[in-house]
Formats: sequence, structure tokens, C-alpha cells
Amino acid sequence: MPHFKFEAYDQTGKEIKDIIEAPSEAEAQATIRQMGYQVTKIVLHKERKAKTAAKKVSGKTFSFGRVPSKQLTTFTRQLSILQDAGLPILRSLNILMEQSKPGALRNSLIDVCNEIEGGASLSEAMSKTPKAFNRLYVNMIKAGEAGGALETILQRLAEFLEASERLKRKIKSAMTYPVAVILFATMILIFIMGWIVPQFEKIFVDFGLELPWLTNFLINATHFVKNYWFLLPGIPFCIFVFIKLATSFEFGRYGWHLFLLKVPIFGMLFEKTIVARTTRTLGTLVTSGVPILEALHITRETSNNAVFERIYQKVLEAIRDGDTIANPLKQYRCPPFHLGALFFFAVFGVGVGVLRYLMVLQKRVMDDMVINMVDVGEQTGELDTMLYKVADVYDEEVETITEGLMSMLEPILIIFLGGIVGTIVIALFMPLIKLITSLSAPSK
Repeated sequence: MPHFKFEAYDQTGKEIKDIIEAPSEAEAQATIRQMGYQVTKIVLHKERKAKTAAKKVSGKTFSFGRVPSKQLTTFTRQLSILQDAGLPILRSLNILMEQSKPGALRNSLIDVCNEIEGGASLSEAMSKTPKAFNRLYVNMIKAGEAGGALETILQRLAEFLEASERLKRKIKSAMTYPVAVILFATMILIFIMGWIVPQFEKIFVDFGLELPWLTNFLINATHFVKNYWFLLPGIPFCIFVFIKLATSFEFGRYGWHLFLLKVPIFGMLFEKTIVARTTRTLGTLVTSGVPILEALHITRETSNNAVFERIYQKVLEAIRDGDTIANPLKQYRCPPFHLGALFFFAVFGVGVGVLRYLMVLQKRVMDDMVINMVDVGEQTGELDTMLYKVADVYDEEVETITEGLMSMLEPILIIFLGGIVGTIVIALFMPLIKLITSLSAPSK
């Protein structure tokens, strides 16, 4: 009796993937529906040959971690060009595998080639190498295979990945200057507090001077740093571990992500970045012919934010009940009060943080423009076009906000560092001037 591989959703919206045995596809679908599942895809399950499964893989090297996004973007563009030239997919993959450097991408391509030689489709082969090809990538390839437009899908996928890479590069380049300034200033402060201040302290002790409170504070701070220097990297590490532990639970993860969206200035940047990424992802999937339920499910997973995951889950449930996308987006775009977010505001902002959270409690994480554009897209049948427009607008806003923040950050850093150095100089020269004055005064 044949086996059928199916994908479906249960009544709670959870995705189900399994294999069922039935005389025919129609009977398999009837059995799945009786189980309370809504079928989104069902195909005949092909048994792999034993020799294929046991095939020895050669040429692989040790690697760990995922394939870097930059490498994956370059590979996708090259594969798109080769497919557009009319080469068979296996030959294209072998060409790219041979020119790839040893690492995670080459190992993944070796596995993909072996799977295809064993009878698997490209999407099936890529789904078995999640370190290189995520669910978004695999489903777009699957849609291209089903529609016979793999070349077009690869071009869209390459454009999508290239747009994401451009945004990452802009943010990284904008952060280079402030990070370099902070590191350089930290080294200077370490030198001053580790060598200069002790020399002045020795002079002050030898002359038995009565030191001002600012000088005493500087000397005590120097002793603290010298004796407890390990706390300087330890405190950020403890904060990092605390956040990791808190976000390992769904309650803490939602609270932390909501906190990030509500913090001043940077919250707006996080919000617009996520909206740009999710709308571009959904638009790309819709354009590629991926079913809307599957597209929303993938978009929810790629948002990487619990607040937006909740919103897209509500949209998915509403679509299943026959509603539109715009209505649940409008209904759930304002996150409800959450104790986890209040806790993080209290920890990092004390009383002011709690007040801040209460002030922005009703703040939406999606503007009216997004809702209206989606609504127009659904009514005109051009949802993918409207989603692309939203993504383009938000990408530009993210770039503008980032440039504005960096231009503000440069003078702020200069003023802050100048204030620290000036305070140190004043603290050291106040008793020194007093000493010079007392030595130069005529003795009675």
C-alpha cells in the first residue's frame, strides 16, 4: 500500500508533518480530515534506495554553525544565473560546489547533490540541510518547482537576500565609528587610571595634602577598578546570561521583545526593521505562489520577535476562519499589558522605566500605512506589490533613522568623553594647584 507525505494544520494552528498509509490520495486526504487536520499539501512518499542512503560522502570538511548570509546570497545569485542559462540543476550545483571554499556551504551542497542523485527534488534535498537553507528558502524553491518557474523564483530569492544584506551592511557600517571611539576611549581611561592617577596619588600622599572630594572619588574609583577589574566584563556578561535565561521561557521572551519595541528611540528602529523584513518576506512568498497559510506561518517564524509572532499567528487563525489579513493586523497591532515587559522596564529604568512603559502602553507596533496598504492590496489583488512597497518605505526609514542616530551619537560621544577626561584633569590638578600655591607662598 502506498505512503503519502502530508503537511497540515491542527485546530490550534500548529503545523503537522507526517506520513500516512492509504490506498489512494483521496482516501488519504479523507483520513487526515477525520483526524481534525486541514491539509495544505500531500504528495506520494518515494522510498529512497538503500544504497543512496548509505552512499559515502566525500570532500566534506569539518565545520560548525550556519552558513553565513553573505555566502548564501552570493550562492543564490550564481545559481539563478546558471539556471537562467539553461543548465541542469544538478550540474549547476556541482559547479558551485566545486568552486566553494571548504566550510558549511560546501558540505551542504555535497549533501544536496547526493540527495538529488538519489531521486529527491531540489526542495526536498535542501530541506535536509537546515544549516544552509531555512524554511523560507526551501518553500520558495518548492513553489518554483511546482509552478515550473524555478529560474524566476531564484531571481526573486536572490533579490530578497541581497536587500537584506544591504540593510545589514548599512547598519554595521554606521556602527563602526562609535564602536571604535568607545574602544579607543576605554583604552585611554584604563591607561590614565592605571598609571597616571597612581603617580599623582603618590605625590599627594608624600606631601600630606587634604584632598577635595572629587579627587578622593577619582582615587577610590581607581582603586576599585584595580582591585575588582574582573567585574567590568563580568557585569555585562551577567546581564547577558540573565536575559538569555529570562528569554528561554515564552513569558520572558515576549516581555523582552516587547521591551525592545517600547524603549525610546531604538524601539522605533527595531519596530521598522521587523516590519520591513516581515512584509518583504510575505510579499516574496505570495509572489512565488506559496499558499497564504504557509506564507504567514513562515513569516511568523522569520520575524524573530515574539510580539510580531503573536500578531501573525492571529492573522493566520483569522485567515483560516475566512477573514482578511488587514482586519486582524489592525485588531492586534497594539500589544496588551505584559508583566514581563514591565519587569524589564523596572530593572533597566527603575521608576522612570515603569513610568515610560505606562506612557507607551497603547503604542502600536504597526502604522496605519501598513494596514491600509495591505487592505488595498487584498481588494485589488495586488497584495504582493503593496507588501513590497511597504518594505521599501520602511527600509528607507530604517536607513534614515540609523543615519540620524549616528550623526547624533558622534557629538554626544565627544561631549561625554571630553567630560570624563576633563573631570579627571580637574580632579588631579585641584590639589596640585593647592600644593604649588602653598609651596610658593612666603614663609612667615
